[in-house]
Amino acid sequence: MKKTSFHILRVGLAITFLWIGVLIFKQPEAWGGYLMPWAAGLLPVPIEQAMMGTAVLDVIIGALLLYDFFVWFAALVGVIHLIIVLAVSGITDITVRDIGILAAAIALMADSLPENFINKIRHKIFRRSS
Repeated sequence: MKKTSFHILRVGLAITFLWIGVLIFKQPEAWGGYLMPWAAGLLPVPIEQAMMGTAVLDVIIGALLLYDFFVWFAALVGVIHLIIVLAVSGITDITVRDIGILAAAIALMADSLPENFINKIRHKIFRRSS
């Protein structure tokens, strides 16, 4: 059984992803304004469509975290998503918030990795060092 702190972090992160997803659905063009011009130019679809896809991803991550289903996978996808967000949005007033959310997602992922996955990693590390 996970500690209470795990569930608080999981639910808090779930609410954050769900809330941001809903906000993006409401105003995708406004959220598209956070993209750096070079990143917006790389999009194969209009910025509003890309942001709607981002909103769907945020809602899926949030729902998986909230329902305590594949938490490690949802957190991993959240980590990758947040790294991309940090890369394409540049340094702004909200960068520090994204770093905090990224750290929370990394902690949640690390704490919820399946035991067999952890054992495989340990086996590979210790096999190389002997």
